[in-house]
Amino acid sequence: MNNIFSTRRMLLALGIIGVLALTGMNLYSIYALHMSAVTTSVEKNREQLDDLSQWVRVRLRQNSGNLWRLEASEIRRVAESPDAIPEPLLQYLRHASADQLFDDIFFTFDGDRICSGEAQVLRFDGASDRLVEASNIPEQVCRGVGLVSTRMNVLSSTYKWTAYMMTDSYFTFNFVFFNPDEAETVAYISMPINRDYLISGVVGPEIRHRFGDAAESGVLVYLDDWTQRQVLVSNDAANKDISRDHDFIARFSGILEDWNLKMRHIETPEVAASKATLVRNIAVLAVTVFTLMFSLLFLYIVSKRDRELSMRQASFLANVTHELKTPLAVMQAAGENLADGRVTTPERLQSYGEHIFTESMRLRKMIEKLLDVARTEAGQLTLKPMLLQPDSLVKDHLHEQQGFLNQNNVELDLHIEDDIPKINVDQNSFETILGNLIENAVKYSQNEKYLGIHVYSNQKKVFIEVEDRGTGIPAESQKLIFEKFYRVEDTLTARTKGHGLGLSIVKNLTERNGGQISLSSTYGKGSTFTISFPIAANATFSKQHRPKQNEEESKAEYV
Repeated sequence: MNNIFSTRRMLLALGIIGVLALTGMNLYSIYALHMSAVTTSVEKNREQLDDLSQWVRVRLRQNSGNLWRLEASEIRRVAESPDAIPEPLLQYLRHASADQLFDDIFFTFDGDRICSGEAQVLRFDGASDRLVEASNIPEQVCRGVGLVSTRMNVLSSTYKWTAYMMTDSYFTFNFVFFNPDEAETVAYISMPINRDYLISGVVGPEIRHRFGDAAESGVLVYLDDWTQRQVLVSNDAANKDISRDHDFIARFSGILEDWNLKMRHIETPEVAASKATLVRNIAVLAVTVFTLMFSLLFLYIVSKRDRELSMRQASFLANVTHELKTPLAVMQAAGENLADGRVTTPERLQSYGEHIFTESMRLRKMIEKLLDVARTEAGQLTLKPMLLQPDSLVKDHLHEQQGFLNQNNVELDLHIEDDIPKINVDQNSFETILGNLIENAVKYSQNEKYLGIHVYSNQKKVFIEVEDRGTGIPAESQKLIFEKFYRVEDTLTARTKGHGLGLSIVKNLTERNGGQISLSSTYGKGSTFTISFPIAANATFSKQHRPKQNEEESKAEYV
């Protein structure tokens, strides 16, 4: 049996370890899938941000590709004859003139002296497709060309391309024609940028087109002027204050150096869907794991209780067999002596008769208990509840048990309140309950044979307390004491015969009659069992508690 129990515990441990391992693997897989979805969504948005940055750069450089193929000699001829504009340059100037992104177009050959007024500055007239003398040069063009001229002076010794483009902090788009063979700058095209149109007509609509509204897409994208610490435009339709925190940043390399695009993830629909799936999967997994763990523990507990019950039943059968044999042996011996005529004196005949009667009563009680258990298990126990006076039942039962109490030198302490209401119970059940409690109180009182019975009531119930000053019940056994075949096995109860059925019968009969039973016990000092029954619906109740009867009155009546 012990080997089987050890095997069950080992299998339970292996089952729990297996469930936990599978749970850990599933959690890891679910979380890995979620993180993969999050990473994919984030990478997609970052690529979109880089694409937007590249698109803005292309938008500013639009149709400028053919300018890179122009020779320095073709540009110099423009200085001699402003009408001799090369066709690729003319096409670009026409397109830029019609673009709302640029306010004007200026052409000069000398960037170093443009701000002093000594350099020749031409302006493209879109109506006539000609370069004409510029009478008024905007300050931003002067500063923008001066800035790009300074940069080209620095790069001239190492720059190997025929053109250079730059957008300066004054918001001019500058295109420089360069002759790498002679390391000289040939000419400058400077176009003031319409800042408001670039923000609200180009970048802003493209942000909203690509990313949608921040509240719906879960991605906040905004154009940031880092020099001014200012958010210029975003996809936040609510126009809330935007924190400058960001997850990604995309710059306009070589163009719009003061601006950049920033992105912050709120919660994209993909991430939200993945998170919802993650929560659902974890919830289902948790329920499944809980069910498996509960099932394993339940099977283990049931198996353990079955084992304990089997051991109790085996012990019960051994005890009952012995208990049945003892009175039968005594009765058989007494009967043989009487039958053989060995007993002739009246005194011995009386003694033998008393022995036979005592053992037969003991045998009867044992059989009645076994029959009560059998009827209860088979559902054949029939109750006949009726209106009864509990104080009268207690007095009558004590009167019947007077001989048993006197024989065991029991000190009876009876307290019954006045006007106890009637209860609706089965009389046989009540007598069985009270008889078992009294028998246990006497049986487990080794030294001080004290029996306290208190009957009282409140507005709803009638209570009967049975108190002893015997061995008491250990705290760890008090929850099990009402189970079938259970007995407290210790040094204080080892010498007391019993089968573990009495309290099980008491609890069953009490509950079947609508009552309740409770226990208060201190190990080594005694126990108090309290049974309670509801007051009958048509019972009268006219009093509250009165002082207890004094001890002498109680003893005088029943002892």
